[in-house]
Amino acid sequence: MAGSRSGLTYAEAGVDIDAGNRMVDLIKPLVRATARRGADAEIGGFGGLFDLKRAGFKDPVLVAATDGVGTKVKIAIETGRHDTIGIDLVAMSVNDLVVQGAEPLFFLDYFACGKLSPELGAAVVKGVSDGCKLANCALIGGETAEMPGLYHGADYDLAGFAVGAAERGEILPRSDIAAGDVLIGLASSGVHSNGYSLVRKVVERSGLKWSAAAPFALGQTLGEAVLTPTRIYVTSCLAAIRDTGAVKALCHITGGGFPDNIPRVLPDGMGARLDLARVPMLPVFKWLARTGGIAQNEMLRTFNCGVGMIAVVAADNAGKVMASFKASGEQPFVLGTVVTQGQGERVSYDGALDLAG
Repeated sequence: MAGSRSGLTYAEAGVDIDAGNRMVDLIKPLVRATARRGADAEIGGFGGLFDLKRAGFKDPVLVAATDGVGTKVKIAIETGRHDTIGIDLVAMSVNDLVVQGAEPLFFLDYFACGKLSPELGAAVVKGVSDGCKLANCALIGGETAEMPGLYHGADYDLAGFAVGAAERGEILPRSDIAAGDVLIGLASSGVHSNGYSLVRKVVERSGLKWSAAAPFALGQTLGEAVLTPTRIYVTSCLAAIRDTGAVKALCHITGGGFPDNIPRVLPDGMGARLDLARVPMLPVFKWLARTGGIAQNEMLRTFNCGVGMIAVVAADNAGKVMASFKASGEQPFVLGTVVTQGQGERVSYDGALDLAG
């Protein structure tokens, strides 16, 4: 008989609209906490607004970046620690903006899962909010997608989208990069957000659980240690650019390490020569290399090895640029120089990484 059978609902198909609304309520104060000049950081509309004029720009060029956090998110899921992965998400995009000389203005996130837990989603967005505050970047919107059948169990994934601006004529890299310029390295906080498929393989080989004591970090579990958030370099790099006027280029060391990333900011015919003995190898990288039997060249192309950002400056300006970075809380060091490219690779090395210990 027609009408005797009740129809299916969206909830029975695995999508809970009410849970999505609860998550929005939970994250509203987190979004509001990222408000900055140019954005009121409220959510609920169909799009986010940003006022460039209120932000103080006169003749701006917009710069956009997007990224994720790779399989680092798998470790967050397996350890149940979701409150810092959002910092990584913000860092991967805003660090790419600042290397263009751009000030990050606003950020949007995309959170996809199989079954939405409003509390878990809010924990992730708290990390996004924390990252945005570190970058002085407004979180003006995002999307939560519940997709049963595509994601299974507790799995979820993240993507981030950042937009920044720089005044016309102030975009980096500059055109005057020349042989003899100095490469200044800025220390990383750890593995950041690249190479985690290899990290997970090494941990599997070690036989350690994420809850085990980290062999390289006193007082932390292995999971806590490898989830150390990506360092956000926005404040220190913008200060160095604006205060010294001497930064010719910046290079964010992500997947591909030194050999793939440094050439991206150098003009044709220029290369870099690095002194690997000056690389501040963090204990986590020594443990990964030793436990996984990872060769030096593989380490250099997979991980940041302790260097998260590189600035290119003229040799006679290196002192004041390093002083600016130190004043912002960075740990700068001279890593190498720009050289005229020879017949070999564009990035060459002296010395060796300190993989002992």
